[in-house]
Amino acid sequence: MPKLNGGQALIHQLRQEGIRVVFGIPGQGQYEAVDALYQHADLRYISVRHEQATTYMADAYARVSGEIAAALVVQGPGLFNAAAGMATAYAVSSPMLVITGPNHLDRKRDGSPTGNNASTSLQALTKWAARANRPAEIPGLVQEAMRQLKTGRPRPVGLEIAPQVFAATEEVELLAPIVTSPPPVDPAALNQVVQLLACAEKPVIWAGGGVQRAGAWGALQALAEQLQAPVVTSRQGKGVLSDQHPLALGFAETRYPLLRDWLGQRDLILAVGTSTNFATYRQPVIQLDIDEAQISQGDHVTGLVGDAQTVLSALQAAVTATIPERSHLASTVQAEVATLNAARFDPTHQLQPQWDFMQAIRRTLPADAIVVQGMNQMGYYSRNYYPVYAPRAYLTASALATLGCAWPLALGAKVAQPHRAVVALSGDGGFLYNSQELATAVQYGINAIVIVFNDNAYGNVLRAQMEQFDGRVIGTQLHNPDFVQLARSYGARGVLAQDAATVESALQDALVANKPTLIEVPVGMLDRVY
Repeated sequence: MPKLNGGQALIHQLRQEGIRVVFGIPGQGQYEAVDALYQHADLRYISVRHEQATTYMADAYARVSGEIAAALVVQGPGLFNAAAGMATAYAVSSPMLVITGPNHLDRKRDGSPTGNNASTSLQALTKWAARANRPAEIPGLVQEAMRQLKTGRPRPVGLEIAPQVFAATEEVELLAPIVTSPPPVDPAALNQVVQLLACAEKPVIWAGGGVQRAGAWGALQALAEQLQAPVVTSRQGKGVLSDQHPLALGFAETRYPLLRDWLGQRDLILAVGTSTNFATYRQPVIQLDIDEAQISQGDHVTGLVGDAQTVLSALQAAVTATIPERSHLASTVQAEVATLNAARFDPTHQLQPQWDFMQAIRRTLPADAIVVQGMNQMGYYSRNYYPVYAPRAYLTASALATLGCAWPLALGAKVAQPHRAVVALSGDGGFLYNSQELATAVQYGINAIVIVFNDNAYGNVLRAQMEQFDGRVIGTQLHNPDFVQLARSYGARGVLAQDAATVESALQDALVANKPTLIEVPVGMLDRVY
């Protein structure tokens, strides 16, 4: 067995497990790990300017590629800085391996060993966490971390390695990469689901982020076409069926009356990989999910636990063998979808200038471009009115609404998919949470684009103060830098666009410039419906 220090043991085993990107900031207590990264050119190390970016970038990397990245942050403040990205990834079921040191506040007062139990602060942000007490333990714990990441509901996992463990040297047995396979589908449960689908005359499919993570969009489309079942999606599910498909109804915005009423008339909902709670729905619901705890409660809900790709493939095969094909319904069903979409997306009924901005962005971007929705007025608007034509092409901050995530998410997506266009839709307030990562983008050639819609305010909160609190404005009006000059000072491109036409031309130029680009768009207070 080779004699390795803890840092070498970690990096060797990460390579064994197929990890090829580590996001981090080099700091005290992890020198040996960073030195080991230097010795492996095939494992890319991206040093960012704030630990928050490490986990946002690892999250987006996983969401758009299906692969896993690691974040290496120092103990204590480094982990706490990374917490927002970890919490976001936890909420959207996105996997990442976070490596840090034990919290100095979490040590036993009597000096006795804690075993392999990680700090409570790390456990709170992860699906699984453990602590290595010597270099020889590291490969096995990395292997278990990868097993946790690749089975069940994907979420962040954590590994604590103390500075003295990184520095210690001993014989270490490196392990073969973990091999996992999805659980088999329960035949009885599958048969029950097929029978319910056979009886349904007006089914609808409700697809979520679990379809993205499992790479199950092909199976989903085949089943939708076989059943002639229209498809709505969650925010995380946008793009699993192209919005250009004749069965696509886009984001399931139930506050939109026509769509809400139409959904209420369906006689069966087939929900796949979505955290939507169907407990109060009246019609029968079939809910497929990798996590049994995610299945909604109620006698009207039939659950089927499993990986979306495995379950949808088995279901599609069973439907083919059991249910007569429904191609004769295609013209009627698709005409109904087209009528509903025409009313919902009628340009004469849209908010301005939001509609024109969104249309300009969609016209300019390639079909497979990745758009990151920030927590701002244009980001909110994009949930309903930005059409997505490809899977893994629309990222959101999750129900946690983590302001400031859009730019680092865009950078992580671009690292994973360098040949796809990546655009973040940000506000001025949120962008300044992580504007320093312009330096990271320039240094590492991460040629993402950010559109900063600048209203010099925390706009959503400002509107609430104006409309709900009699105009008592406090803390929401912002003093901002010149964003164009800010970008240029980092060596990025900075461009000012005043309207939809100039946004379109600026975006066209950014796509061919192949350089990190900030496009500032001054806006006033924007109206919001959804």
